[in-house]
Amino acid sequence: MKPWHGWLLAVVAIVIFAPLAGAHFRLLEPQSWLVEDKLGDPQKLGPCGGTSANSGMPTNAVNKVQGGQMLHIKLQETIFHPGHYRIALAVNSRSELPPDADVATRDTDKGPWSVSSPIASQPKIPVLADGLFVHTTRQTGPFETDVQLPNIHCEKCILQIEEFMAEHGYNRDGGYFYHHCAVLQITPDPGKAIDSRWPAATP
Repeated sequence: MKPWHGWLLAVVAIVIFAPLAGAHFRLLEPQSWLVEDKLGDPQKLGPCGGTSANSGMPTNAVNKVQGGQMLHIKLQETIFHPGHYRIALAVNSRSELPPDADVATRDTDKGPWSVSSPIASQPKIPVLADGLFVHTTRQTGPFETDVQLPNIHCEKCILQIEEFMAEHGYNRDGGYFYHHCAVLQITPDPGKAIDSRWPAATP
């Protein structure tokens, strides 16, 4: 094969397969419960990442935070797709985390393609924030925000950050979503009332 033939095949492969590449993101703050590579993988499976082929290596990181205060969230999107993010908190079990939201799709020759997913205008427990970082263009810098933590006592709460991807094909492990989690040890602020809307942490 002539050298330029190989180059041409490589270009054709990129054109054909690039649209199928999934969006990826890294959880920079707080520290993730899984070791992430430079793309943030493994991150497909809900509710907290991994894949069916790679469950991931735990970091064993426990982020110590103050209840009733703002928690800084910092994400880096490593492969672009339009979309938005949702943040939720489980006190006792991952089963408390909400399911992935519904997705509107359109039919294509390659199968269903994601169009949109609803955003809660008034998020309810266990969701802390929804519709974060809505974007339709690539951003080189990180996404950052602060979310209000409930004033509760929790040794190992599970913070979930979920990304919805528009203009994306269905992926076997995560549908149209990618997921990361972090373990939080929440100490209540003694100067504030305990937030009774949240479930009590079981020993």
